[in-house]
Amino acid sequence: MICYLTGLDLKNIIKFGVKPKQPIILTKLLITKVKNHRNSLTGHIVLSVIFSFIFALSTFAQSGDTKNGKKLFNTNCAACHKLEQRLIGPPLKGVASKRDQKWLQDWIRNSAALIESGDADAKAIFEEYSSIPMTPFPNLSDQDIADIMAYTDADPALFEKKKVEEVAIVVADPIDYTTEVLIAVIVIALFFTIILFRLKSTLLHLYKREQGSYFSELVAYISFIVKNNTLAILFVFLISMLGIYAFWEWGLGVGVDKGYQPIQPIAFSHKVHSGDQEIDCQYCHSSARTSKTSGIPSANVCMNCHMLIQEGENTGKEEIAKIYDAIGFDPSTNSYIENYEQKPIKWVRIHNLPDFVYYNHSQHVTVGGLECQDCHGPVEEMEEVYQYSPLTMSWCIDCHKTEEIKMAGNAYYDKIHKQLAAKYGTQKLTVSMMGGLECGKCHY
Repeated sequence: MICYLTGLDLKNIIKFGVKPKQPIILTKLLITKVKNHRNSLTGHIVLSVIFSFIFALSTFAQSGDTKNGKKLFNTNCAACHKLEQRLIGPPLKGVASKRDQKWLQDWIRNSAALIESGDADAKAIFEEYSSIPMTPFPNLSDQDIADIMAYTDADPALFEKKKVEEVAIVVADPIDYTTEVLIAVIVIALFFTIILFRLKSTLLHLYKREQGSYFSELVAYISFIVKNNTLAILFVFLISMLGIYAFWEWGLGVGVDKGYQPIQPIAFSHKVHSGDQEIDCQYCHSSARTSKTSGIPSANVCMNCHMLIQEGENTGKEEIAKIYDAIGFDPSTNSYIENYEQKPIKWVRIHNLPDFVYYNHSQHVTVGGLECQDCHGPVEEMEEVYQYSPLTMSWCIDCHKTEEIKMAGNAYYDKIHKQLAAKYGTQKLTVSMMGGLECGKCHY
């Protein structure tokens, strides 16, 4: 009926329900269409249906998605606003019920223009908050603003998440069947040795036509081995080799902590920071560019963001509160506590090389152009970091043999590249070709 009265198709009717202003235009259009029926019963019925429909469209247009609203709030608003506390700007809890929606849209998109227009409320807020202009957000649509307003009106309990349980990540090592194959070969060799001696014993018995018990035969067999020096030496040699190999395999695993994932004092999620938020690794581990070690970021680095972001996505306020407790920050007043005795955050080291091994982060990160993930694995996918690589000598040597030197844009390699290319007969040079396998490179 509405389509008939307005002359619009269904797609345009639905489109009117997307933006808040369009239901008003639709109302005017419908009222114009029914002017000729306003004194009749049909006209009253039609108007009733029309206003009911317009109210439904308006409600739909103004309803907001709280989940998307929270995301937009954290991205655009959290730096200056909290829901229930004053920060740089006023608290925004319930602001949608205090202000007209049209006024909120104008204020959010361009507060300066609203102030210049002489709006009394806009001027009062501007003066109350130290005349600090609000950042304009012309990119936010009406629906985006409605989503943010829905989030500010929502019950905070809806967004609380249970504490993430600590789950150990088990990294499966490649299956190595070397030991099993060696044992199988030795067992088979012993089996055939026994068969041969058994065959020899049987032939001797048949030859002498002597019958004896199995026990006496076993005693005779053992006595034969003991008395036969060659066989005894061979048997002891095989057992010794098996023992030495087993000890060697065990020794190779000493100090190899692949998969090591200790419990940290703060449940810091690399997935959230490095993955979801795309924070560069070297923002926190800045010394990796210029120093031997990558460095542990101080709590001041954390506070660059968490002075304003006071609630985490997975753990709420609990884990961030540990940073505040360490550095002496009061989130209720948004200020540092005077004369506070700061406490160090006792992070547990994960990657650790022996004392006789020299490794320089800047040589690999700045000069070599390696990514952090080349050694540390996909940290942007890890809730809690674990040792991804074995960090053994063979692992390093394999990398030096296969990793191609990145020479583009590095004048240092211009001359030496020509010399090495002529020496090795190739344009692609690896680290090993430049002395990467020399003992003194990694060992003092």
